[in-house]
Order: sequence, then structure tokens, then C-alpha cells
Amino acid sequence: MKQPLAQPSTQAGVWATQVDGGLRTAQKLIASLVFLASPSIANAQTNRQLQQEVQQTRPEDTVHFAKSSDCALCHSYSNTASAMRDGKNRNVAPFDLWSGSMMASSAVDPYWKAAVSAEVAATPSQKPHIEEVCSRCHAPMAAPITTSPDGKVLAFLRDDHAKAALSKDGVSCTVCHQISSENLGTDASFTGGFQFNKKSEIYGPHANPVTMPMQRHVGFTPTKGDHILSSAMCATCHTVITESFDKQGTATHAQLHEQVPYLEWRNSSFNDEVDSNKATARSCQSCHVPQTDIDGNAISARLAHNPGGRDFPFLNPREPYGRHTFAGGNVFMTQLLRDNRQSLKISTPPEAFDRVIADSRKMLQRDTAKLSIVQHQSESSVSMISVKVENLSGHKFPTAYPSRRAWLEIVVRDNQGKIVFESGRVNKSGQICDEQGRPIATELAGGPTQPHFDTISNSEQVQIYETFMQDTDGNLTFALLRGSQFKKDNRLLPQGWSNQHVHAVATQPIGIENDADFLAGTDTIDYELSLPSGRYKIEVRLLFQSLSSRYVAELLEVDTPEVKSFAGFYKKANLAPEVIATDTLIWNVQ
Repeated sequence: MKQPLAQPSTQAGVWATQVDGGLRTAQKLIASLVFLASPSIANAQTNRQLQQEVQQTRPEDTVHFAKSSDCALCHSYSNTASAMRDGKNRNVAPFDLWSGSMMASSAVDPYWKAAVSAEVAATPSQKPHIEEVCSRCHAPMAAPITTSPDGKVLAFLRDDHAKAALSKDGVSCTVCHQISSENLGTDASFTGGFQFNKKSEIYGPHANPVTMPMQRHVGFTPTKGDHILSSAMCATCHTVITESFDKQGTATHAQLHEQVPYLEWRNSSFNDEVDSNKATARSCQSCHVPQTDIDGNAISARLAHNPGGRDFPFLNPREPYGRHTFAGGNVFMTQLLRDNRQSLKISTPPEAFDRVIADSRKMLQRDTAKLSIVQHQSESSVSMISVKVENLSGHKFPTAYPSRRAWLEIVVRDNQGKIVFESGRVNKSGQICDEQGRPIATELAGGPTQPHFDTISNSEQVQIYETFMQDTDGNLTFALLRGSQFKKDNRLLPQGWSNQHVHAVATQPIGIENDADFLAGTDTIDYELSLPSGRYKIEVRLLFQSLSSRYVAELLEVDTPEVKSFAGFYKKANLAPEVIATDTLIWNVQ
């Protein structure tokens, strides 16, 4: 049963007004209240007249954007409306959920800014190219951008820039919901190659949407567009293929499939673009914008309330209704953003970040991977423990940006609780350590890298699922524009992956050598130990970092203001990795 609504409050819509900076949304709110008081006057205008008014105020052949706070006027939570609540009366308003996501903070993310500055420092002659490509998906409403002055990067994000307000709104409502179906799923659409419609149409999954309120208040027209639920739409920014350049900034004509979760998904049993996967298919949105509440029940809700914070009487509950949390694997950065809101000038309340963090952890622990000790045996003086990891996600794990990694931590204790073997343990600085607690060499800037292992026998060997890039000369590199291909990519393949698929080369593992049990969706690792007779407790954990300590160590070697700023946030952050899965075994070794 729905709980009774609160009494009318003068605070209705106040958050939206504060987010916008005050004047613009406040003016719209006053105008809206006048409209609500005089419905007969408002209804005298037809939808066609309203659309004509909108078109007359805007040059032809342009794309119209609005800040998320404008959308919040009708798509944020109100305590005087039943709209945008799930079956247990919980807030599922799109603005409120999105505001705590990485999508909302894509342009204020200090790691992104630091990484862009590092790329420019590595290849200064390509600064215009770097800024343009990186802003396509992190600050899409800033386009077209002008190159920053000498000595600066991302100047369009400065408060005094004409596009600063739109730029800092990140991947906002009127970005995704204005992407047209043109070229989706093709190479032309990748790396930020989306095409916006130029009719100010806002796409959603529902037929016959009520158009008048949105046209009147923000100048957009709700329009049915089935492609809004397609993975190919997400692929426009989540398939990034970068051009390689040498140190002088000359193109090498090599291309790096920097992050391609969409292509990985296509080469999996989750792909819903083919009929053969009907029993297992799931789109990107089905996981990251789920149509169910936190209990797994389908959501049916009104899509909006009026600008005064009350229900539109002519709107009925609809489904599907996507919960716009955009939960993923980046718990670390979401926490960092929440904990540094004031320094980063983020107005989003902490509870919005907390909600995304909780949803992301739930996804990581429930839907990402399974871990099990599948075999243990002793022969002569050798004790063998076999650990199996299963990828449950619809793409590689980890996926996307190369800084992400997962690894196995195993700790063996004797009957007195003393550690007799360990591999993959981590210190408070997020670094993987040896038996003495010292960071292993592969954690340090300029150090070697860990190979892929089929068998591990000492504490400095760690099974890390990760990527490393190399340049055209085969040298290890951490600069994206220097990368020509991966030197290592042993990330767990998705279920159903095939080496015969059209995207097999783009998604193939690299550096796994002859590991016969590295298969589609699984990997099994053997630990060969010397354990005397006795009783042992074996604990295994699959751990994850969205920013590996090695990638951060390399980044902090670069001397830019943006890197220094990020370093300050990073050093005071909680650097504990996320725990994805665990298993424990008590073993009596004879």
C-alpha cells in the first residue's frame, strides 16, 4: 500500500532551484504555478502551436541542450506527489538517482582531468585532438570545443567559460535522450560518434507520450524511440578505439581497442541482437538501468510530476521504468567524489552517492563473478589447491578503461593461525605486497609486470586479471595515445565468447600462452605449496580496483597541476579494494 503523501510544502522544487543556481529554474517554477492556476488558458494552446513557439526561438539545424536541473523540475522526487516511486514508496526519480552516478560527474572527475593532462604532457602536439576526443563523452554538451590556451587543459570547464555550466553537467539527461538511432552499432558511432536529433526530441520507450508539459517548460518533445533501450546506444561512448602516435606526435596508423565492453558483449551469450541467445540475452540497460526495484520487482510508476511538485492528473503509471542509478564497478571514484564534494564544487547530496555506492557494491558482489576452491590434493611433499573463477557479467571482467584490475588473494593459515603462505595480499595504500608486507616490484612505477599464471608457487606471483599497453616498438606504456596494442590482456572472457566471432580479434586474450583452462567465462589456477601434515585454513578472495595502484603510480610521475590535484584526493581516500567473491576451505593435510 502506498504511504499517504505529505502535506503541501513551500520547499517543493527547492533542490532543483538550488542545483540550477537559482534564477532560471525559479522563474520557470513561478510560471508553472501560474499555468496550474489557469488551466483553461494553457489548454487553449495546441501542441502544434507550442512546438512552433519552440522552433521559432532556436536557430535551425542546431542541437538544444538543457541542464539536468531543468529536467529535475518534473523528474525529481517530491514529497507531495506519488510519481517516480516504486511499489514500496521508495524514491526512484531519474534526476535523484542519476545525480550520484559517474555519468553526472564525468566532467568534474579529478582522475579524468589528471589523465587528460598526462596525455597532453606525453604528446603536446596532439592537445587539440586529445581534448576533443576526451570531451566527446565526458563533456558532450560543451561541443564543439576550442583548444585550451598554452599551458592549460580543459579550459572550457573553467567557471568563466561560456559553456562551463553545460560542460560540468556531464553526461546529462538531454545527452542520452537526444541521441538518434542513426548509425548505432556501427563503427561510425563508436568513440563518441553518436548523432543528436536536431528537433529537440527526447526519446523514451513509451508510445503516445503526453507532450505538452515538456514542450512548455523546457522546449523538448517526448518521442517514442525504441533505440533508447538498445546496447548499441551505450556503445557510442563505451566503445573507444584510439589512434596511436609516437613521441613527436606523428600518427603510427595503429589503433588500440582501448575499451570495448560493447564488442565483448556482442561476443557473448548476453548479446540480444541475435536470436540464438534468447534464453540468456541481456542488454546493457537491463543491468545498469534496471527496470526493477532493489528487491527485484518490476517498477510501474508515473514518469513525472508537475513543476509545483504535485501529480499530473492525466499521467498514469507506466512500465518499463528504468532505475537511473547507472551502477557499475567504480565504487572507489564515487566515494572520492562524495568525500570531496566541497573541493570539487559538487552540489549533489551525499545520500545520492551513497545510493549508487550501495547499488554498485551489490552488483559487484552478486552479478560479477563466482569463486570456488574446486580441488585440493597432496602428493609427496606438494599440496595442490585449484581455484576456479567464473565471470557472470556480460563482458570481460574487468572491462573498459585499462586502469581496472581484479586479482586473487589466497591466505593459508596453520592450526595456530600463523600464515604459512600468501599471494595477492594488499596494504593500506592499495598495493599488492609480498610476505614481508613490502609492495612487490610490479606495483611500482617503472617496474615489471606480472605475467598470466596457470600455476603459482610463491608469494610474489599473483594472478592479476588486467591489461597493459605497448607502443609500436613493443615497449610498455601507460599513455593511451602511445598504445598500439595490448601487451597483456588476461581479463576473464564473458560466457559464450568465441574465437570465430566477428569481434574475436578485437576482444581476444593476450599473453595467456598455453593455459588450457582459460576458457570462455572461466579460469582455473593451481597453487603448488609445500605444506607439512596438519590442519590448514585456506581463504581465497577475488579483489577489484577500478584504479590499480600501478596505474596510479605511473600517473603520479607526471608533473601537471591536474595530477597534483588528483594526488591530494587519492592519498586521503580509502584505498581498500572491493571484495567480489570469497571461498574458504578447512584441509587436513596427511
